[in-house]
Amino acid sequence: MPWIYLAVAGALEVIWAVAMKQSMGFTRLVPTMIMGVAMLGSFALLALAMKTLPLGTAYTIWTGIGAVGAFTVGILALGEAVSPLRIVAAAMIIGGLVLMKLSGSATA
Repeated sequence: MPWIYLAVAGALEVIWAVAMKQSMGFTRLVPTMIMGVAMLGSFALLALAMKTLPLGTAYTIWTGIGAVGAFTVGILALGEAVSPLRIVAAAMIIGGLVLMKLSGSATA
C-alpha cells in the first residue's frame, strides 16, 4: 500500500506544479486553489508512504515522479521545447527511480 500512496502523491505533485504554472503567480483563483489542495494531498500521501518506506527512497521516487511528470505535461500540454538532451535527462531520472525501487532498501 505505501507504494500506491507514493505513486498517487507523485501524481498530485505533477498536478500542483501544473496548477502553479497556470495560477500566473497566484493571481488566478481556481488554479491556485487546485494547487493548494493537490499540494496538501501530495504531502499527506507522501507522509503515509514514509511510515513504511525509507526516507531516501520515498522522497527520491516522489520528486522523480513529479519532475518527469511535469516535464511530460510541459511538452505534451504546454508546448514546451523538446530536445534529445532533455529526453536523455528525463530517461536518466527514470533510470534512477527504477534503480532506487530495485535497490532492495525498502521494507515494503
